[in-house]
Amino acid sequence: MLREQCAHSGLVLHSDNGAPMKAQTMREKAYELGVTTSYNRPRVSNDNPFAESLFRTCKYRPEWPSAGFKSLDDARHWVLKFTRWYNYEHKHSKLRFVTPEQRHTGQDKAILANRKAVMEAAKAKHSVRWGKRQVRNCTPVGPTTLNPAKEQVKQEQKQAA
Repeated sequence: MLREQCAHSGLVLHSDNGAPMKAQTMREKAYELGVTTSYNRPRVSNDNPFAESLFRTCKYRPEWPSAGFKSLDDARHWVLKFTRWYNYEHKHSKLRFVTPEQRHTGQDKAILANRKAVMEAAKAKHSVRWGKRQVRNCTPVGPTTLNPAKEQVKQEQKQAA
């Protein structure tokens, strides 16, 4: 939160209804940092499509230890390695096949512009292969929110105040 300069900026920490995430000390620390806590509905595992997508990607990695982790240190090491891969190497389909890091830092704009130029050149050079199809959408993805209607209401309330 310090690195990203987003303390007290309306962050939401979404999780399942597990005891560790609902513990009073966790909630108090979140409150202290200005983080709103959000929880899945009971017996529903798809409230947050972003988190669910991350969990699925995590569990279907070839390196996922199907027999479980041998120790807490092994689990921490695996998650750290996975997180690095996910943020810096994994080209996400919903981000137009750029990494989350490239999207976060704004590098996606140049990458996607270059990609579009390459595809347009390929189409011009080999138009028979393309037919009437357009090149892939290379428009950078805009901001996303979990509950756009709620976010819009909050923005309108801030503007009215």
